[in-house]
Amino acid sequence: MTPREIIAEAWAITRREASIRRWGCTSAFFEILLSIKLISYQIYFLYEYFAGNGGAGFFDVEIIIYDSMPHWFFWTFSIVLLVLFTIELFFPHMALGAIIGLGAKAHMGEPVKGGMVLALYNFFVIFAIHEMFVLGSLSTSITLTSVIVRYIEGNAKMVVIALLWTVWTFSNILRFFFSFAEEAVVIDKIGIFHALGKSFKLIISYLGHVMFLLLLLFVISLRIILNAAIIVVIPGLIIGIVLLLGTFLSTLLAWIIGSILGIILTIVASYFFAYLHVFKQTVWTITYLELRKHKDLDVIG
Repeated sequence: MTPREIIAEAWAITRREASIRRWGCTSAFFEILLSIKLISYQIYFLYEYFAGNGGAGFFDVEIIIYDSMPHWFFWTFSIVLLVLFTIELFFPHMALGAIIGLGAKAHMGEPVKGGMVLALYNFFVIFAIHEMFVLGSLSTSITLTSVIVRYIEGNAKMVVIALLWTVWTFSNILRFFFSFAEEAVVIDKIGIFHALGKSFKLIISYLGHVMFLLLLLFVISLRIILNAAIIVVIPGLIIGIVLLLGTFLSTLLAWIIGSILGIILTIVASYFFAYLHVFKQTVWTITYLELRKHKDLDVIG
C-alpha cells in the first residue's frame, strides 16, 4: 500500500470502529488530565519564582487547600488526586495495546473484539518500552526543568538543564527509530529487545517510505499543537471561572463548580482527540503490517 492508501484506510477504520475510539477517548482523557496537572503546577511554580517570594514548594497547593477549605474537602481532593494519578500513569499504556491490536484486526478483516485482553496482556511490555524513553516526554522534561531551576544553585543549574534537554532530544531520536516496537510486541508477540531491533531494522530499511508518511501525518494531524493549546487553555478557563464565581459565591462552591466544568471541557476535548489519537496509531499499525510482508533487506537468498 502507498502512504496515501495507508492514511485513507486508517481514517476509514477510525470512523468505522467505535470500540477503538472508546479506548482512544479514555486514554486521551487521562493523558490530558495528567498533562493539565503537571503544566498547572509548573505555571504556579513559575509565577512564585518570578513574581512571588521565589520559594514555591511541591505541596504548596495542597497546603493552601488544607488551610482554606474544610478538611473533608482536602482529604477528598487528595484521595481523588492520588487515584487519578495512578490511573493516568498506567491506563494509557494499557489502552495502546488495545488500540494497536484492534486496529490490526480491523485492517485484516477479523472481528474487532478482545480489547481488554489485548490491553492487559501487553501492558507490562509496552510500559517498559515507554519508560525507556520517559525523558523524551515534553511534560516530564518541563517538570524536571522546573525542579532544577528551583533547587539547584549556581552555574551547575544551566549545565544540568542543557544536559536534560540534550537527553530529551536524543531520547526522541531513538524513539523515532523504535516507533514500531509496540506494534511488534502486540502483533508478533515478541520480547522487548527483539521488538526494538525489529523496529530499528524496518525504519532503516524503509526510511523514505516512513518519512513521507510522517510528512503526510504532520500536514493532516496537528494533535501536538492542539494538545498543547488545550493543556494551557483549560486551566486558564478554570481559574477564570473560579475567580468570576468567587466574586459572589463561596470559595468552596466556586472551586467545585470550576472543577466540574474543567472535567466537562476535558471530556469534550478527549472526544475529538480520540479520533486523532486512534487515526495516528492505526496509521503506524497498518504501516507495520504492510512493511513486515517484505523480506528483510539483510537476508540474502
